[in-house]
Amino acid sequence: MGRVMSDRRCFLQAMAVGAAGLSASRWAAAGLFTHGRAEPPLAVNRLSGSLAVISGAGGNVVALSGPEGLLLVDCGAAEHSARLLKTLAGLPGGQRIRTVFNTHWHWDHTGANERLRGAGAEIIAHANTRLWLGSTIREEWQNRIYQPRPPQAWPTQTFYYKPCTMTFGGEPIEYGYLPQAHTDGDIYVYFRGQNVLVAGDVVSVGSYPILDYCTGGWIGGMEDATQKLLGLCDGKTRIVPGTGPVQTRADVAAEHDMLVAVHEKLWKLMREAYSATDMIAAHATAKYDAKWGNSDLFIANAYKGMYGHIAEYLGKGVV
Repeated sequence: MGRVMSDRRCFLQAMAVGAAGLSASRWAAAGLFTHGRAEPPLAVNRLSGSLAVISGAGGNVVALSGPEGLLLVDCGAAEHSARLLKTLAGLPGGQRIRTVFNTHWHWDHTGANERLRGAGAEIIAHANTRLWLGSTIREEWQNRIYQPRPPQAWPTQTFYYKPCTMTFGGEPIEYGYLPQAHTDGDIYVYFRGQNVLVAGDVVSVGSYPILDYCTGGWIGGMEDATQKLLGLCDGKTRIVPGTGPVQTRADVAAEHDMLVAVHEKLWKLMREAYSATDMIAAHATAKYDAKWGNSDLFIANAYKGMYGHIAEYLGKGVV
């Protein structure tokens, strides 16, 4: 591990400069870097008479209409919140937003929390999401500091390990934890009656997934999370990712298989004292780049997350 340790400081300095550029295209599409750009129109994709996906407001927003109003999964970026609320008002029950799930803390998924809670909505999330929303977060890989959100933006109801159930508009809803995957506060929301599974940014479309090691995400957790999603769904399940079009079980299986293979390859290289920059130079993900795109940020973040879990590898004897 000597070579890894000696390269670590240089790698951190390089990432502080380069991470924002590597991630800009992905996160601009998600609504985090849209200042000065024309806002895209919001699109409504109806999955059924009561369930719709709204895109263009940052991350995907899923809306379930019921007699009591609307239930949302995620609520986009703050700069799009007015347009989002206007779009939601056109849905059945859209004048009364009762419940909002946050699939994780990132601002492109929690941007309207303040407005919705101010209007009386209950906000449900994992306990770690509440902690991050109230904290100063230094996102090293983005070269950005996120300031604490006001208490008005914090979830009103949290849970930890055990999956939970509820009913809204007569629809059974299950939600549960996906530990240390994209972040350490990821959850899924499963509309079991309609066989629609909302997975947040654990499911990535058209690019390598973001492993936010600064708030607990890592490649091993993403493996486990995608495996858990596969266990929940079947071949007919419609899976809503954090951004992008609705996916299938086969799509999630492809992501899981990629994560398993790349994790094994990167761990092998780490044991041979490769740094993250060495792994990138060695084109460690070349087999998958045609499908998933540029892997520089993915490898760099995977390396940092794996480094943070060295004790687990050693405990399992995988050295």
